[in-house]
Amino acid sequence: MRRRRKLDEEHDNHERWLVSYADFITLLFAFFVVMYSLSSINEGKYRVLSDSLVQAFRNVTINDSGEQIVLPPVTVVTPPRPITPPATPAIDEEAESRRRATAQRMRNMADEIRRVLSPLTQAGQVNVTEGAFGVSVEINASLLFSPGEASLGPPAVAALQAVAEVLAPAEFPITVEGHTDALPISTFRFPSNWELSAVRASTVARLFIDNGVRADRLTAAGYADQRPVADNASEEGRGRNRRVTILIESRAADTAPAGPTSIPADDPIRSILPLPPPASAEG
Repeated sequence: MRRRRKLDEEHDNHERWLVSYADFITLLFAFFVVMYSLSSINEGKYRVLSDSLVQAFRNVTINDSGEQIVLPPVTVVTPPRPITPPATPAIDEEAESRRRATAQRMRNMADEIRRVLSPLTQAGQVNVTEGAFGVSVEINASLLFSPGEASLGPPAVAALQAVAEVLAPAEFPITVEGHTDALPISTFRFPSNWELSAVRASTVARLFIDNGVRADRLTAAGYADQRPVADNASEEGRGRNRRVTILIESRAADTAPAGPTSIPADDPIRSILPLPPPASAEG
């Protein structure tokens, strides 16, 4: 009997308290989870529930006998909002009319240049083209100048004077470009093609000024052989590259400054620019 009691004591579990402790911890965890879930209310669901309760109590009335009368829910119809069409950008009619008028003047000018140079355009010596930025008049240099020279012959003067009569009444800026072929030149007057192309462009610009075109509308530029339109390997290509181009821009000419701008005496640039001495009182 004593032996059996001893065996029972040996098999007795002394860690049963852990089961109760685990149950307690589980219940405590569940309690905090429930508390947290109650503290985090879904605002959307709460608003739906609140609106439903308000609607239900609003539709319930009590008559004189104390009975509840449930009224049908009232549907509020919201009038539809008028649909306004998207705003379209306002078109500047004045600017559009100016653009059309400018385009028409450029077109008329190109047609007039073609008319006065009609024999030359038919012979392929002059090409008049219209573009988005204006009118381009390309004249073969053989029509204007002798090889290696920058003096205009009588036929060239007559042709350019006719062009000047068309350009003089207008207000558009004009750029005269001189172009040569790739054959080098080295003379006392023209050490390279740069000088030759620049002087040819200046000669044409000076003739325009002498025939009524305002000087502030003109720009002369020489490009030598840097802007070819054909292959310089053949004589035909070199002949096409030797040309003078008159560009008439389709924009208003800039107003020329009234006079030279004087530099203040205290300006730092006076210390680095060689300024001319003051004019004397003699004439």
